[in-house]
Amino acid sequence: MPRFIIERKFAEQLEISNDAKLHIKEINDEEGIEWIFSFLSADKRKTYCLYEAPDEESIRRAAKRLDIPADVITPVDRVDPGIFA
Repeated sequence: MPRFIIERKFAEQLEISNDAKLHIKEINDEEGIEWIFSFLSADKRKTYCLYEAPDEESIRRAAKRLDIPADVITPVDRVDPGIFA
């Protein structure tokens, strides 16, 4: 499945409750996308999230349904550092 990096900018510091986490998983499942992991900036106002998704539009739909930003969506390929050994 294709992978994407999503850059999200938040107006305030990001805090995610357990209920919100469950809701995010539910919507992602319905849209056929999987949140793999995220990096959170030191000020907790920006994230860089790696997702597997059929396409960019499914990510945009989930973001809209969750009312969270998806400011930049970039298709990516995996490069393993082991190829340089």
